[in-house]
Amino acid sequence: MGQVHAEAERVIDAAPSEVYAFLADYSKRPQILTDNYTDYAVLSCGKGAGTLFTYRREAAGRVRVDRMRVEETAQGQQLTEREQNSSFVTTWTLTPMENGTKTRVRLSSDWQGATGVKGFFEGMFAPLGLRRIYSEILDKLEAAVVAGATAGAH
Repeated sequence: MGQVHAEAERVIDAAPSEVYAFLADYSKRPQILTDNYTDYAVLSCGKGAGTLFTYRREAAGRVRVDRMRVEETAQGQQLTEREQNSSFVTTWTLTPMENGTKTRVRLSSDWQGATGVKGFFEGMFAPLGLRRIYSEILDKLEAAVVAGATAGAH
């Protein structure tokens, strides 16, 4: 099997700078994680590039412990989280919309899939499962950022 890709996206009613500030602050990440993620911890840094964090991720009956290092691949527009012990890479991409009053957020992951029959099923079903999980994460991100913007306006 070759590369496996999963993604979801959402338009959030907040400026890209607000969304990016939330995403780049890894102390806030537990607010948007689903029940598929446990044992989340920031190991170093905590804001933007150089942050190292870990969590347990359960999907399709499998549990993985991921140790992710953050890169700011495009300041204010893209964060890339690379798993230190595998090919798993997650990318958050922000695109301004409506004169910067809204943000299209794309959450995607890519990895080198297994081979053979296992790889076939991974390539078919893993993207569907992750898309569902990522849609829920984006729902939570939207709620958190919009709530934060509302609280800051008072």
